[in-house]
Formats: sequence, C-alpha cells, structure tokens
Amino acid sequence: MTIQTKMGGTFTLPGTSTTVNRMGYGAMQLAGQDGEKRVWGPPRDVDAALAVLREAVAAGVDHIDTSDFYGPHVTNQIIKQALHPYPDGLVIVTKLGARRGDDGSWIHALSRQELIDGVQDNLRNLGLDALDVVNLRVGGIMGPSEGSIEAPLTVLAELKEQGLIRHLGLSNISPAQLAEAQKIAGIVCVQNFYNVANRSDDAFIDDLAAQGIAYVPFFPLGGFSPLQSSVLDTAAESLKVTPMQIALAWLLHRSPNILLIPGTSSLEHLRENLSAATLELPAEMIAVLDSIGPAVKQ
Repeated sequence: MTIQTKMGGTFTLPGTSTTVNRMGYGAMQLAGQDGEKRVWGPPRDVDAALAVLREAVAAGVDHIDTSDFYGPHVTNQIIKQALHPYPDGLVIVTKLGARRGDDGSWIHALSRQELIDGVQDNLRNLGLDALDVVNLRVGGIMGPSEGSIEAPLTVLAELKEQGLIRHLGLSNISPAQLAEAQKIAGIVCVQNFYNVANRSDDAFIDDLAAQGIAYVPFFPLGGFSPLQSSVLDTAAESLKVTPMQIALAWLLHRSPNILLIPGTSSLEHLRENLSAATLELPAEMIAVLDSIGPAVKQ
C-alpha cells in the first residue's frame, strides 16, 4: 500500500532552498474560450476564478503554474487580483516561448526581444519584481522537437543574471536538449506531456530524479480530450473516486520528483484534485494502472 502524505509531500528545487508541496495548481483553465479559441479571453465568472485561486492557496498549494500567453494576459491578471500581495512561500512558475495569434493560434516567440518582452509582461501582470521560475517552452504542441535551444536559453540566463528571474526550467524538451541547457544554466524543472497512458518520458523522469530535478507533467488525464480507459474507470469506481483523482495519485506514486499542476475553474473539481494527494492506491491497482501505457501504445 502506498500512502500519500498531505499535499503529496514536498520537493526542494535543486540548488535552492525553495521547497514546494508536490500538489500544485495550473492556472490555464482560468482563461475563457471564445468559439474555437481555447484559453482565450476572460472567464465566464471572474469571481469563481478568484475563489478557486484563494481556496487553493488556503488549502496548502504553494506552487502555481501560469503563463502570460494564457488569455493572453488574463490568467496572470486574475492571479494578481486574487492573491497579491502574495503570501510568503508561494512560488509562481511561468512560461515563455509562445505568443497568441489573433485567431487564437499558438505561435513560437523565441527571439531575443520576444523573450525580453515576455518577461516584462509577466512581471507587470503578476505584480512582481522578479519571476520565481521561468520555463522556456519549445517543441510542438504536445511534445519536443529536436534542435538547439542555446540561443533563447542564453537570453533567459542573461535576464536571470540581471535579477529578473530567480530560476530556470524547460518545457517540451528532450534529454539531449536538457544536456545542452545545463551547459548554459542550472535547470530546476522540466515540464513535459506525460500521464498514465502516455509514458514516453519514463526513462527521462528517472534520470531527472537521479539529478534531483523536478518533473512537472501537463495534461495528467490526456488533455482537452480526456483519456477514455476502462481500466482507469474501473479503478476509480472501486475506490469511489474520479478517474482524474486516480490519474493524479498514480503520478505522485510514479516518482518522488513529480510535481502536479492540475487545473480547473471549479471549486468542486479543485477539492477533488487536492484530495488525490492523500489517496491510497493498493499495490495491485498500481500494477494494473502501469499496464495502461504500453497497452495504448500498441
């Protein structure tokens, strides 16, 4: 029997004194949707969005994932409205490397000026003098694309030297890109697509754990089109919880360096997600869940 502690336990970012609870919160869903444009514009209910953020922090969440290209600008402005001045110990992680087209498209924004402007936008909309962690986002929509990341990461390393960024992370990257990045700057976290059914990063997670680097999976239940799995559904029914709770608990069990950032704009779903940090998964259930990924890949 694997027993999770409150908020899934803690993790200390490598080379720092910054310790966070492993169960965090992802702010992407606080933005609205305008027709086919996802993560676009203000939410339908701003008061509900503010309430979700405040309850998350009150419940012990001290790690919020966001980006100024969510909305764009919307989620950061809501975070500031809900939580500023920020409580001691709250770590806000943002991402750079993309911008939004007028049609809602996601466009790479990796030039020197775009990255500098992105840092300034995040600082302004969050109401901060320095960003706790900035992830450089590269690759495609759901996964990495091989190629050098030296140029954009060097820009962020310079901004870190200027005191505008405290720590650097990476998103949508490969092991080779991590190795390249580590020659330029210290990396405290990697944020990639990974869940119980999509496990191409298994070996990468283990390598990061050995280095003490955090791994932050996005889309823990498959993304905008949630994973349909009879195995997951059966496991959830047997414990009288939701498939999302099972998926989150499995991730916490998977490796001690995994930090979670499930997102929601609903107080009910927030409470469900946070309770997954204390969910006990029987060993035999974990073994069955472990089989989902290879089965899906066949």
